[in-house]
Amino acid sequence: MRTLRLPILFLLVCTCTGARVAKVTVAADGTGDFKSIQAAVDAAPVDGVVIRIRPGIYRELIVINKNHVQLRGTGSDPTQVVLSYDLSSGTAGGTGKSASTRITGDDFYAENLTFENTFSRNKPLTREGSQAVALRVTGDRAVFRHVRFLGYQDTLYADGKGCDSEQGPCRPARQYFTDCYIEGNVDFIFGDALAFFDRCEIHSLAHSTVYITAQSKRYEGERSGYVFDRCRLTAEPGAERVYLGRPWRSHGSVAFLNTYMGPQIVPAGWMEWVHNEIPSLPTVSYSEYNSSGPGANPGARDSHSRQLTAAEAGRLGVRRFLADDDGWNPTRVR
Repeated sequence: MRTLRLPILFLLVCTCTGARVAKVTVAADGTGDFKSIQAAVDAAPVDGVVIRIRPGIYRELIVINKNHVQLRGTGSDPTQVVLSYDLSSGTAGGTGKSASTRITGDDFYAENLTFENTFSRNKPLTREGSQAVALRVTGDRAVFRHVRFLGYQDTLYADGKGCDSEQGPCRPARQYFTDCYIEGNVDFIFGDALAFFDRCEIHSLAHSTVYITAQSKRYEGERSGYVFDRCRLTAEPGAERVYLGRPWRSHGSVAFLNTYMGPQIVPAGWMEWVHNEIPSLPTVSYSEYNSSGPGANPGARDSHSRQLTAAEAGRLGVRRFLADDDGWNPTRVR
């Protein structure tokens, strides 16, 4: 009976209520419209869907390649709804393929839930193959609100839509993270999206050397970069030397604005990453404005980074940074 009833439910929500998208419920215990998130995504109409997810751990590999998909956890906080899987670069055949959840559709929205990759939870990190992505997102106009991202190496792959070559052209993907929690240790926020992190906690896990970001802007004109505004950089014991980032590619672009930095941040702040025997720091755009806390040490920062003026920092506000011809304002998206 359920397979007959669900298409009617989609039709009634879209036509009788005047809503733009359908609404369905996922519950692991079978009390909702679907038991799995992927099944709800697969059944979604082209106009989009709001998927309400009841508390539980949903252990499944999720791919969202449709536009206008919303995932909304219905628990009391983001810990109540967990989307989990455990692939790694070594087991999946590449870092991007290791993502527990992958989002390629545009206008995605997630709220009040957790994305995690548990591969490294009980396994020692190795030099190769330990990259284990909790979420990879390449969709444009993606919003994450009150979301947790749990992993170790390469937790959050905030990436662009793709490039024709290393010299471009590249197709940008805009992403907005607000009131989120992101944890990891090596390069755990990486990729070449145009991404803004607003009031997020960035938590470093135990490791001898931690790199928070590995932004991968390829060339000077690419619309790519990360901005962290009013965030908190925290760490667990054992996170010994934490760097703000290193450049995955030669023009990596990262700015920290009005951010609290704990004592785990090394004075230099940024680390070199040589590619093809060519240093990258001379061509990156690494900057800070109004950092605070014991890890804020502008006088000791690597000479290739900059301390911004108030005017320069103002030009990196969320609406200006993520706006395009469509006038997208992610702070209004709910």
